[in-house]
Amino acid sequence: MKIYNNSHEDGHHHNHDQGGHGGENHDRGHYHAHGRGHSHGHDHLGHAHTHASSNKSGMFIALLITTVIMLLEFVGGLVTNSLALLSDSGHMLSDTAALALSLAAMWFAARPPSPNKTYGYYRFEILAALLNGIALFVISGFIVAEAIGRFSEPPTVSSGSMMLIAAIGLLANLASAWFLMRKGDVEGNLNVRSAYLHVLSDALGSIGAIVAGLLMLLFSWYIVDPIISIVVALLILRSAWGIITATVHILMEGTPATVDEAEVRRVLLSIDGVRDIHDLHIWTITSGLDSLSCHLLIDDAADSQTVLQEAVKRIEEVFRIEHTTIQVEKSDLQHADMKL
Repeated sequence: MKIYNNSHEDGHHHNHDQGGHGGENHDRGHYHAHGRGHSHGHDHLGHAHTHASSNKSGMFIALLITTVIMLLEFVGGLVTNSLALLSDSGHMLSDTAALALSLAAMWFAARPPSPNKTYGYYRFEILAALLNGIALFVISGFIVAEAIGRFSEPPTVSSGSMMLIAAIGLLANLASAWFLMRKGDVEGNLNVRSAYLHVLSDALGSIGAIVAGLLMLLFSWYIVDPIISIVVALLILRSAWGIITATVHILMEGTPATVDEAEVRRVLLSIDGVRDIHDLHIWTITSGLDSLSCHLLIDDAADSQTVLQEAVKRIEEVFRIEHTTIQVEKSDLQHADMKL
């Protein structure tokens, strides 16, 4: 384990009473610990680099496919007079921008930290995912507004050509989704996941266009075109809401969904010599990179380095959090109460 120690006297005061709060000034032991062994750290970094490269590859292929099909559906929608196709091409336009933004976010995230950005640019990926979610909301609003306007006088649609173009679009969307799943971290990376949901919602739009074209071809029900468009828009909104809530939770420094704060307390308090835990914070920097900081009050007779080593080890093994900052305190340490 790499453990970075910094013990020094300071002027902060936090009163520890009988349960660990009480009395005199003490040298403050502030420990910053990265919970990974030397060789393990290189393996982890190498794996992360490989995964990031794979995410970029999948995203780039999906971007190329989406751009081509977007142009095809836009032209096809104008030729066939189909709102379903036009709305799907408009959605794919947002997807093209979203995929390009996601690629740019990956490029920014790879930049090293700087003195004024000590976390680097990892959060850019979260911002990109949030913008993608908002874009889906806006596109859905335009689709619904246009569809409502068509209910009174549904225009005639060239259903055969519409179905052919929609089928090509569906195959392309499925191919993009496959590349993202095959090469990208759809489950663990929120940025890749948002792009993946964009592509899946495109596939739903294509399916809707095919269904609408079939009904118009068989029964001349041209009103089904705006109806299908609204259904697809609602499905898109559902996906967008999931992305927006997840990104806002991260930006608000919320506890990761995979980590139970109460369980973290239980694990740390079970360590021999630990009397209390306070100022516990758990947050996500970007997808797959969680952080934890806390203060541990330990018995006066306990060895701070031994307790610290065990705490770092358990946090990594149980919760897979490798970036931990732990301050170890004894009963005679006093510093001001934390506001958070």
